[in-house]
Amino acid sequence: MLLSTEYASPLGAITLVSHGSSLAGLWFEGEKYFAPATGSTREGHGVLDQAKKWLDAYFAGKKPSIADIPLAPQGSAFRQAVWNILRHIPYGQCTTYGEIARQMGAHTGKKMAAQAVGGAVGHNPVSIIIPCHRVVGAGGNLTGYGGGIARKMRLLELEGVDMSGFFIPRKGTAL
Repeated sequence: MLLSTEYASPLGAITLVSHGSSLAGLWFEGEKYFAPATGSTREGHGVLDQAKKWLDAYFAGKKPSIADIPLAPQGSAFRQAVWNILRHIPYGQCTTYGEIARQMGAHTGKKMAAQAVGGAVGHNPVSIIIPCHRVVGAGGNLTGYGGGIARKMRLLELEGVDMSGFFIPRKGTAL
């Protein structure tokens, strides 16, 4: 059974969804691939409370561990593999879609396209905790965040990322 709750973040309302004892979703309201909760709304549920405490710490500028929250994002094997790589991007650091594609290729033995990785990153159902906002395009291109570029920038700034080498791409710029 799916359970959901709302979290009031400094960047807007967030919906949290649990699937049993694991967190299955974390979306900003209006996020590109927002999946509205179809389960019952619930306050005082273990993993949802854990996620709220994690978000409180995160937005207070602390570095909470992803390991503190049991996660169960739903997606294909390819997406799961990409999301697993995202989990290992350190707080306050960024990587590129191309680098994730190289890691995926090394793992699978197949050449991966940055655009395919971008699709998986963009469909991450547990944003912030699985830090898709830490992925940028080639040369510092700030692209590809379902919650919007402004939120991506604010999340990176919160983590102390030096933003001087990043730019907002013109429409149509590749990953």
